[in-house]
Amino acid sequence: MKRSYRHMQEYEKEIIELREKGFSRKEICEKFGFTIKQYENFINRYNAKQRKLAAGIIPKKKGRQPKDYVAGEQDTVAELKHILARKDAQIKRLEMENELMRDFLSLTERK
Repeated sequence: MKRSYRHMQEYEKEIIELREKGFSRKEICEKFGFTIKQYENFINRYNAKQRKLAAGIIPKKKGRQPKDYVAGEQDTVAELKHILARKDAQIKRLEMENELMRDFLSLTERK
């Protein structure tokens, strides 16, 4: 059985260009021979990478770090700020869900 996965990083520029031109997911997948799930996973990873770059976090290479690796103070600070921002966003989302649940329960006179 042939392996259906292809390295999408090689096609990153072309995929993003087609996406910006307004091509559909199906058209892009057919052009490069990917499944829609592979395309969606790639876009999710790409968007996460772009969010980190916008927050000032430099993407880390995968795998074990070399023995002589020393993280810079700016990198550490930027990464911690990004983590705090994500946690704050999650807390706000949970607070909104909680408020909606309370409103629903009060309207249905369950509480």
